[in-house]
Amino acid sequence: MYRILKKEGNAKRGELTTVHGTIQTPVFMNVGTVAAIKGAVGTEDLEAIKTQVQLSNTYHLHVRTGDEIIKKMGGLHKFMVWDKPILTDSGGFQVFSLAGLRKIKEEGVYFQSHIDGRKIFMGPEDSMRIQSNLASTIAMAFDECPSSKAEKKYVQDSVDRTTRWLERSQKEMVFLNSLEDTINKNQLLFGINQGAIFKDIRIEHAKRISEFDLPGYALGGLAVGESHEEMYHIIEETVPFLPANKPTYLMGVGTPANILEAVERGVDFFDCVYPSRNGRHGHLYTNHGKLNLFNAKYELDSRPIEEGCQCPACKRYSRAYIRHLLKAKEMLGMRLCVLHNLYFYNTMMEEIRNALDEGRFTAYKKEKLEGMKQQKE
Repeated sequence: MYRILKKEGNAKRGELTTVHGTIQTPVFMNVGTVAAIKGAVGTEDLEAIKTQVQLSNTYHLHVRTGDEIIKKMGGLHKFMVWDKPILTDSGGFQVFSLAGLRKIKEEGVYFQSHIDGRKIFMGPEDSMRIQSNLASTIAMAFDECPSSKAEKKYVQDSVDRTTRWLERSQKEMVFLNSLEDTINKNQLLFGINQGAIFKDIRIEHAKRISEFDLPGYALGGLAVGESHEEMYHIIEETVPFLPANKPTYLMGVGTPANILEAVERGVDFFDCVYPSRNGRHGHLYTNHGKLNLFNAKYELDSRPIEEGCQCPACKRYSRAYIRHLLKAKEMLGMRLCVLHNLYFYNTMMEEIRNALDEGRFTAYKKEKLEGMKQQKE
C-alpha cells in the first residue's frame, strides 16, 4: 500500500497506493473544505495545476449540504467530479476552532452549529459514518486538538481520550467498510498524534497509536499558536516513534519553508489554507519571495506574477491586470491568484520529489529557501 522509494537522511520519497490512484509523496493536499477550493477553482483547474489529493472537511459538509445527500449523489468523488484521492478531516479540528460553541464529553463533542445555531453531536462513530457517507479515500480518526497553550494535565487527559476515540473510530470503520451499501469499502483510516508541545506526551502517544497498525499517521495540533522552532522540535522528536513504513501527515501546515523543514524531518503529507487564502488577498508565492499585488509599484507592471511559471495566470496575464481585477473586486482576480499559488505549491512538491529521487534534497532545500528570501512584498 505504502512504499518508500528513496531516503535522504530522514526525508522520505514514497508512494501510497489507494483505490482512487497512487499518491506520490511528499504531497501537498489542496484544501477544499466544503468540496470546493475557495476562489472559483473547478476540477479541470485542479488537474491543470498538478493536484494529486483534494481535502474536504467532515464537520462542514455535515452541517451544509449534508453527508446523507452527498451519499445519495454517489459520494464526494461523483458529487464534485473528481476521480483522484480525497482525504476528509474528521471534524476534530473544529473541536479546537469552535471552542466557544462546543462541549467535550467522553462520548463525543456537542456543537452549536456556526451556521444556524442548531445543536449537533459528533463522536468517533458519527465522524466515521459521515466520512463513510462522503466515501473519501482517506478518513481521519476523530480526535481533540488541544491548544498549544493548554496546561499539561489537560493535554494528557485530552490525549488519553483521543486514544480511546481512535479505538472506537477504528472499530466503526471496520464495521462500515463491511456494509453492503457503503460506497468505498476500501476507505483508509489515519490516526492522529496529539500532545501540544509536550515532547513526552507526544512520544508516548505516538507509541500507543502505532500499536493500532493503521494505514497512516498524522501529527495534529501544530501550527496553532506555537513558534516554528517549537513545531520543528516536536516533529523531530515525534516522527521517529511513528511507524517508518507508514505515511506521516502534518496537519494544517504550512508555509513553503515549513514544508521543506518538515520533509527533512520525515513528513510526507501536507495541507494548508495559506495558498488559497493568501491568493484571495493578492498575496502570491514565488521563487523570489512573496508579492503583494495591491502594492502601487505593480500598477504598470506588464510582467507575469513569476517569469517562467506555467500556471494559467502567468501564461497569459500581467501583474498590472491582475492587480486591477483585485482592486475592482472582480472574482477573476482572486481566481487567478489562487491558481498561481496552488500551482506554486504543487510544483514545489514535484521539485522536492525529483530532488529526493536524485539524492540532492539538502542542496535543493538550501537553494529554495535562499531564493524565497530575496524579495519582500
